[in-house]
Amino acid sequence: MWADGGESTPRRIGLVEDHESVAIGLAAMLAPEPDLDLVLTAGTVPELLAAAEPVSTAPDLDLVVLDLRLADGSSPEDNVRALRARGIEVLVFTGADNAFLVRAAARAGVLGVVRKSEDVPTVVAAVRRAASGEQVVTTDWAAAIDGDPQLSDVGLSPRQEEVLTLYASGEKASRVARLTGLSEQTVNDYLGRIRQKYADAGRPAPTKTDLYKRAVEDGWLPVPERFSRG
Repeated sequence: MWADGGESTPRRIGLVEDHESVAIGLAAMLAPEPDLDLVLTAGTVPELLAAAEPVSTAPDLDLVVLDLRLADGSSPEDNVRALRARGIEVLVFTGADNAFLVRAAARAGVLGVVRKSEDVPTVVAAVRRAASGEQVVTTDWAAAIDGDPQLSDVGLSPRQEEVLTLYASGEKASRVARLTGLSEQTVNDYLGRIRQKYADAGRPAPTKTDLYKRAVEDGWLPVPERFSRG
């Protein structure tokens, strides 16, 4: 009997990872597991999809374990969408603590996130659950989606989040208006309400630079590229 409750056919796993040592490590973790078979490893999602053998309309993979940050510069969101468009579920396997990247992957529909630093039983259990189509809920996963639990939630609406992200990333209010289909006055009204919400939460943002900092803190914009890949 298999460890996942009686499956007679092993779950077929693909890995997208551009660090050879990590690929070797995951292969070693899964090798003793009769119900999990790592059948394909590639450095990018296009390489993996090109190598995956289709079975009718769906590729012959039950799950892809995906590194968030790859050398080809691809975005997690695009990678997840490309995989799911082929009918493949995705589990993120990462060493990076980056709320923006995790949120991007979450929006595209991954089953969960597991850190590369977790012990072997935790990683194997996460892969097994995801390969069966189940959500893998961890503290890191929840924190990345909900925002840093140490920061007071300001309760922005989806429209306010959109305006904040565009404006804080460097766009002028007039450009934000064109991109969102709002009037410039409405954009300025939104920005005023956003600043008030941050002030009410004890996180004042009187300047554009402050709004940028708040957007990074809350995971709406990426952390500046000062950290290593992983």
